[in-house]
Formats: sequence, structure tokens, C-alpha cells
Amino acid sequence: MATHLSHSQRRPPLLRQAVKIRRRKAQDVQDPLPQMAQEVEPQSHHFSPEERTLLYEEALYTVLHRLGQLEPNHVAESSELLRYLQEAFHLEPEEHQQMLQQALELEKPMFFLKATVKQAKDILGKDVSGFSDPYCLLGIEEGVGMPGGSAGARRRQKAVVRDTIPEEQIHRTQVITQTLNPVWDETFILEFKDIANASFHLDMWDMDTVESVRQKLGELTDLHGLRRILKEVRKDKGQDDFLGSLVLRLQDLHCREDQWYPLEPCTETHPDRGQCHLQFQFIHKRRATRASRSQPSYTVHLHLLQQLVSHEVTRHQAGSTSWDGLLSPQAATILFLHATQKDLSDFHQSMAQWLAYSRLYQSLEFPSSCLLHPITSIEYQWIQGRLKEEQLGELATSFSSLLAYGLSLIRRFRSVFPLSVADSPARLQSLLRVLVQMCKMKAFGELCPDSAPLPHLVTEALRTGTVEWFHLKQQHHQPMVQGLLEAGKALLSLVQDVTGDLNQCQRTWNKIFHNALKIDLFSTAFQELQWLVAKRVQDYTAAVGGQVSPEMGESLFQLYISLKEFCQLGPDPSKREGVLALDGFHRWFQPAIPSWLQKTYSVALARVQRAVQMDELVPLGELTKHSTSAVDLSTCFAQISHTARQLDWPNPEEAFMITVKFVEDTCRLALVYCSLIKARARELSAGHKDQGQAANMLCVVVNNMEQLRLVMGKLPTQLAWETLEQRVGAVLEQGQLQHTLHAQLQGVLAGLGHEIRTGVRTLAEQLEVGIAKHIQKLLGIRESVLPEDAILPLMKFLEVELCYMNTNLVQENFSSLLTLLWTHTLTVLTEAAASQRSSPLASNRLKIALQNLEICFHAEGCGLPPEALHTATFQALQRDLALQAASSRELIQKYFCSRLKQQAETTSEELGVVTVKASYRASEQKLCVELLSASSLLPLDSNGSSDPFVQLTLEPRHMFPELAPRETQKHKKDLHPLFDETFEFLVPTEPCQEDGACLLLTVLDHDTLGANDLEGEAFLPLCSVPGFPGDEEPSELPQTRLPLTYPTPSGDPILQLLESRKGDREAQAFVKMRQQRAKQAAQHTPRPGC
Repeated sequence: MATHLSHSQRRPPLLRQAVKIRRRKAQDVQDPLPQMAQEVEPQSHHFSPEERTLLYEEALYTVLHRLGQLEPNHVAESSELLRYLQEAFHLEPEEHQQMLQQALELEKPMFFLKATVKQAKDILGKDVSGFSDPYCLLGIEEGVGMPGGSAGARRRQKAVVRDTIPEEQIHRTQVITQTLNPVWDETFILEFKDIANASFHLDMWDMDTVESVRQKLGELTDLHGLRRILKEVRKDKGQDDFLGSLVLRLQDLHCREDQWYPLEPCTETHPDRGQCHLQFQFIHKRRATRASRSQPSYTVHLHLLQQLVSHEVTRHQAGSTSWDGLLSPQAATILFLHATQKDLSDFHQSMAQWLAYSRLYQSLEFPSSCLLHPITSIEYQWIQGRLKEEQLGELATSFSSLLAYGLSLIRRFRSVFPLSVADSPARLQSLLRVLVQMCKMKAFGELCPDSAPLPHLVTEALRTGTVEWFHLKQQHHQPMVQGLLEAGKALLSLVQDVTGDLNQCQRTWNKIFHNALKIDLFSTAFQELQWLVAKRVQDYTAAVGGQVSPEMGESLFQLYISLKEFCQLGPDPSKREGVLALDGFHRWFQPAIPSWLQKTYSVALARVQRAVQMDELVPLGELTKHSTSAVDLSTCFAQISHTARQLDWPNPEEAFMITVKFVEDTCRLALVYCSLIKARARELSAGHKDQGQAANMLCVVVNNMEQLRLVMGKLPTQLAWETLEQRVGAVLEQGQLQHTLHAQLQGVLAGLGHEIRTGVRTLAEQLEVGIAKHIQKLLGIRESVLPEDAILPLMKFLEVELCYMNTNLVQENFSSLLTLLWTHTLTVLTEAAASQRSSPLASNRLKIALQNLEICFHAEGCGLPPEALHTATFQALQRDLALQAASSRELIQKYFCSRLKQQAETTSEELGVVTVKASYRASEQKLCVELLSASSLLPLDSNGSSDPFVQLTLEPRHMFPELAPRETQKHKKDLHPLFDETFEFLVPTEPCQEDGACLLLTVLDHDTLGANDLEGEAFLPLCSVPGFPGDEEPSELPQTRLPLTYPTPSGDPILQLLESRKGDREAQAFVKMRQQRAKQAAQHTPRPGC
């Protein structure tokens, strides 16, 4: 029999409707929430023995009477769930067995299937209009696994529900008119005895009302409608049409089911009859447990949830791990079964989860993020009218209790969320997120209307907590012995702790509070702490008074520095509102300034004296060429500058006087050091007769001076003179700072620089003599000696001497020495190169010497940089030696390279132009040249015309010795001759691809009585001719226009060099030919500019 939620009278068979539950958003029909007393303090999560016994019985009963198929990730074995319950309730095995036996003896509950018919889609249209008026008949058949035989047989039978289920157990939905996608959303409670032998049945029908044929013809729209009318005529009046059916075995369903099911046809005529959306849930009624009989379902579920979550948290804590908020599969399975069997709504489950978690969070340690899910669920489903007054009070109490507890944690966040624990920021951020989401809830706004805004509450909690924290720190640093020095040390420690806390607020905590609540934690904490700190510091400095001892001065200086660091954390004065209690705090320390300055100088002087006395004037290492005292001196100056930066006195006029004092003390220390280090060098040299050792010490002294100069040069930056000048501009007279500080510093630097340069110049002069001697010896070595061997004496000399200097000089002084030596060496090499212009052998030696000297002076980046080496003198010498050391053939090749470059750069056709086609046949090793024409030639004859012809030669001649020059036909009186002649040169590939290889086209004017006149020359690079291996063969050879050029009128340097080689016939013949061409070109007027 079906059990209804409300008693209804019986209706006639087949028309009787079952009592149903309609899901509405504005109504909740579950068991009422228990009445709770209004209280802010959280309830204990522990239960009394009697409550635990009832709760354990309820949990056992839930497991023993589970229904339906397993859910994913749920525990299948009931024995495993029972073992978990025994562990969660901390029961001994005997007690567990006893209670399990009692639960087994209890009467079984009544089993019900809660079925919700949601909707259908794509059903058949049975009416003339093409739509249907669908309704559903449903019920449960018991006694057989699948009624009516096989599933196939059932699908062939109409009226499954009417034929198999008694009429009083059949339930019916409403009729939805004229639709193919009906929506019902109706819920039915269907009772069954044995899940193994029960099946759920559903038929869908089309309601048919009695209409006349004329009415139906009025609805006719197409031929399909006409067929439906004819079918209706043959059918009994008022007979409903079958739309589809559905049969499901209960044992195949899950505890909760929500899916679409296909409707089965009775024939194959219309196999696709649409789908129906159904929801199922197995629930219990009349549970025999004492808790179910005496307490509302919601209360029982809340207690069970609280017990299991408490066990999950404590179990993780016992394993030294933190609970991540995820229930174990056993706990999740038990809670799911209990909520399903008790038919708890999602809203009630969310309420139970919220109340349980919010209580446990205040007594157990687990992530506050677990509270977000129930908050979201309650907010989504919240309607105030669904709860009674006492239920609203319970929820309001949970809100107030968690809010008060959260604010207490925020007030003590420094200790509750220490940064020494890695996840503390994340835990605080999670807590704030929970509080923000809770206070945004509609439920919170309606139940706690008098609650102040959360940002205001959190700000007050932070302000109160900051003051409490400060007083705790003050008590912690309270000195055991009373006295001003001890009180000063305690106050210093307190200020340092406060500064450290503000740094943590600024770096870590402020971002968290700002992102969550737009609260500036740092500003709040700073405002509170600066008043507290200012009061205590002012009282202490007033107690000290004006008599400041050295010990007291040191203590006051440390306190002053700590206060400066504290104030630097605060807002910029231009952006803050009002004044701070610490504004102008420097005035409290003014009596201690003389003590601070005197202490700084005394400490530095003692350190310098001790450093020089212990200095042995030995370089510290290969990279550090100065001695130990220079390092100590640099440290002393750095300490003075650091002290000045720390002091950073706010008053401009007083700050200027303090800076003047620091500069005076620094210069005084520099002079003292110079005097002491010279005296120390004389003292050590007096005991040594080795002049080399004395020179080493002198190098160290010079290096120390260089180091001192570098340190002094940084003084304006270290003491921030530029900033000081801007600050005192309105106080001092113009130029006073420049006169007072800069002039004194520049005088000291100039003196140090002069001493250093003098020493380096002396060392360089000693080496310059040796370099000049070795270069002269290089030129006198016999010709049989290889150039690499000839320069060895020079390189060994430099290696020894420069290595010595590099070892004993700092990089700055060594670089200065190298610069002087390099300049002198280039001068000597230039003079030697000029004297050996006609000797390739000597020039080659000088060239190799220059290359090796460049490498030597560069020293792989440790010597002179490239820009210092490659001066104009060096580049000119390098070019000259490269030419002088080359052979005559190499020079000839270079000459043609230059002419090819000139040809490529020539665009003017003032002398005329020749047009050619050229290609190379690699298979035949033939160069084919088709000379097409010449145009715009100069008239060189007296008749205003010319008799042009072209001479073709492959240059340089030594690369093509077997190929004789070729000539074209001579054209009479023609300045635009059309030659159209082809020439072939048998030449291998390799020489054509060498640098300078070209086809020389010499255009001449034929003269019968005298020498031919030169019209111009054109150069075609052979490497550009198509057809060589690796080149793509063009479909058509391109024409090349080559403007004519003249030789350089002022003389080519390569030709001049070749001319100086009188004993070289090949060179002389080449020069003679080129000079002849140049002479011919010079005779023509006007001379074109090429």
C-alpha cells in the first residue's frame, strides 16, 4: 500500500489520485528543527552516555537496513561500516556486539520509494493537432522480479500498470494539455515490502475527450491529421491513447536516482516514444530506534554528523596531521544513508552541517574552509518563513557564536596564526572568507539585524589586539635590574619587536585583511603602536637628561636608529592626516649628538692605527693588489658613511654641520693614513737590501693610495651630498656647500692622483726602453728565421715585465701603465714600418708582432679593452702592414678587389656603358661572354666621334695564365656600337670563385697612327656569373649594364707599394700597365668624376 503524507478519501477506481508531494521553493515539509536556547557560547560537542547510546543505536540501524545500489566512492561492506562506527563511538568489542544484537532485534522499518515524475520530452503526438494531453499512471508491483514474464513480453503489452497493479495502489499525475514535452514535477510515496521482488511501473497516456467529427475536422492541418481522425472514428469514444511505458526493478536502483529513462513501445510501429525524467529515493518510515521515536530527524542527523566529524578530526590529530575537511568514505556513506532514509532535504542537511561544523570549529582544530559549503547551501535555499521561531533562534545563536569566536581569533592573530607555521596566512585568510560569506548571507542579515558591519568589528578587534600585544611584549622585556642603561636596553628590544611586527603586517597580514575586508591592518596597527612607543621613549629620554656618557650615548644611538626604522614604515607625511606622536622625535636625542660624532671618529682612528701597524705591505692576492690596511681603511670610511646615513638628521642646518664634521674627520683620517703607511714602508724597507723587494712595497703603497682615492671619490655619494644640498638650499648661502665640502675633497683627490701618475710614469719609462730595443733587434734577425720565432724575445720580455707589474699593481694602475706602454709601442712600430716599406719579410714580422702585441696587451679581457687598443694609429698601422706584408700577387688580387668595389659603387654613366651577357657551363668548364653593345661613349677623335672596340681579359693574369686577351671588331665613327659578339674562355671553376677574379672589359678608341685611346674600363666579377656549381640556372640569361670607369687619378696605394718592389718583374709589369691606363685616362678632358 502507498503511504500518504496526508489522509485523503478514496476516489473511484482508475480516477483515484494518490496523495503526492509537490516540490515548491517556498515550502519545506520536513521534521521541524529542535528548539535551542539563545546563547553566544558554543555548545560542547561531547554527548552524555545516554545520548551516545541512542545515537549509536540509530547509526547501527541505518547500516543494517540500507537499501539500493551503491553510490560511487561509498563503502560496500556493511561490516566495514560497523567497524568504523565502533571506532568512532569508542566502544569495546563486547559492548559493540551487545548493541548490534539489540539493533538486529528491533522491528524493521517500513520501506518506501519516493518517486518524482519530473518531465518528459519528445513523446508521440496522438491528437489531430499533432500534440497530446499526457498523464502518467504509476505504482509498485510486488511478488515477482519482473512482472508479466520477460522484459520483451512486457514491452508488447499495453496498460502495464492497469493490468498488473490493483486500482487502489495506482497513482496518477495531472493531465498536461497540448504538448510533446510535459512538465509535472509531482512526487509520490510508494510503499513496498521486499526490494528484491518489487518493480516500479509507469504508463504514459494521452487523455482523449469526446468531440464531434466536425470539431476534429476544424483542427485538421495535414494528411497525418486526417489519418488520426479516421483512426479515432474506429476507436471507442473516450478511450485514451497509449504513449509508452517503463518498468524498473527496485533492486537495480540507487538510494538516490535522478536520470532520463526511454519510454518503451508496445509495437514496433513507433519504437522511439521519447524519454521521461524520474527521481527516486528509498526512505524509511516508523523506524524502531529510540532516537527516531523521540527526536526529530533533523536533530538526530545533526548529532550523528557532529559525532563522526569529531572523530575524523581527532583521528587526524592523533596521527600528527591536520584534517583537510574531507570525510572518510565510511563516514560519508553512513551520513548519506541516514539522510536518505530519514528523507532529509538538502536544506536540512546543510543546516545540520553548518551547526555541527560551526560548533566543532570552536573546540577542535580543522580548516575553517569546511564552513563555506553549508554557508553557500543555506544562502541558496534560504526562505525565512520555512523555519519556526525557535529554529531561527538556534541559527542566529550559531551566527553570533561563530562571529564572536572568529573575532577573538582575529584579535589574537599574532599568536593564533604565527608565521613560524607555514599555513598560518592561508588559515587566517580562510577564516576571514568564512566570516565575510556568513555576514553577507540573507539569513544573517534577517536574524542578526543589530550586528555592526564586519569591517568595523574586525577593525576594533585588531586595534584592541594590537594594544594587548604591546603590553604583553612590554612585560616580557621588563628588566630584572632597575637602572637607566637596563631600561634603555629593554626599551630598545621593545621598539625592535614592534618594528618587526609592523614589517610582518606590511609584508603578509595587510594583504590578507585588505583583500577580504578592505581593511588597512598596517595603518591601524601603526597608529596604535606609535602612540604607545612615543610615550615610553619620551619619558626615557627625559629621564636621561643632557649628561650623556659614552655608554649611554651608544644606547641612545641604537634607540634612535630603531625609532627611525619604525617611523620609515609609516605613511608619507604628505599623504597622512594629522600629526603623529613621533613627529620630531629627533629633538629628544639632540644632547647626544656630540657624543655620537666623537665616538665615531675615535673608533675609526684607533682602527686605522692598528691596521697600519699590522700591515706587512704585501698584496692580499692576485686579484687584490693592495694590502690589509687599505681594506681596513675602506671599512672605516664605509662605517663612517653608514653612521651618517643612519643619523640622517631631519633639521637641514644641523644636518649640514654634522656632514661637515664627518667630512673633516674622513679627510683627517686619510691624511693620517698616508703618513702612517709611508712611515711603515720606510720601516720595513730599512731591513731589506733587495731593491726588488723595496719596489714591491712601493707598488703596494701606490696601490693603497689608489684604493684610498677610490674610496674618497665615493664620499659624496655615500654621504648623500646632492640630497643635502637640496635640503639646505634655503638655509645656506649659495655656493657655501660647494666651497666647504667639494673644494676640500677635490684637493685631496688631486694630490693622490698626481702621486699615483708619477709612480706609474716612472715604471713605464723603464719598460719603454726595453720594448724599443727588442723591436730593433726583430728587424735585424736573418731571413731564415720564422716570424713567430723572431718575435719571441720581445714577447718574453713583455710577459715577464707585465706579469711582474700585474702582480704588484692594482687594476687601475696597471691599466694606466698598459695605456702608456701601448702608445709608445705603436709609435716605435710605425717608425719601423715606414723604414721597411719595400721589404715584405720585415713587414710581415712587424705585422705578426703587432698581432701578438694586441693579444698580449688585451690579455683575454684582463688588460686594455678593444676600444683602448684600436686607436687611429693602430688601425692605420694595421692597414699599412697588411699591405706591406702581402706578396705581389696578393696585392694585385687586392687591387682588382678594390676596382670591383669601385665598379659596384659606380652609378653614373658619364663615360659610357657596356652591356654583356655571361654564363658558365660547368660541364664544359667554359665561360661564355656575349658582348652586346656599348653606348654613350666619349668622342675621342678630332671629328667628334670614335672608332671603338673592346678588349676582354680575365684578371688577375697570374690566375688565368693560359688565356690570351680577346678583342671585338672595330666600329668606325660610332659612339653607340652594337657588337653582338660571343667569346668563350676555357677556364676551370676554382679560380673563377677566388676574390678579385673578374672579366676586364677595356673599351678603346682605335687610332691608326698612334696608340689607342682609353674610353673606359668595366669589371664583371666572375663569382656573379650564373652557372657555377650551387647556383640555380636562370631560364633566361640576364643582361648586365656596366658603367665605364677610370683608374684613380691620384694614384692607388697598392700600385705605389708594388712600384717600390723594384726586383719583382711581375709587379713592375703590372704597375706599368696600370700606370699607362691611368695616363690615358688623365689625357681626356673634361675628366669625369669617378
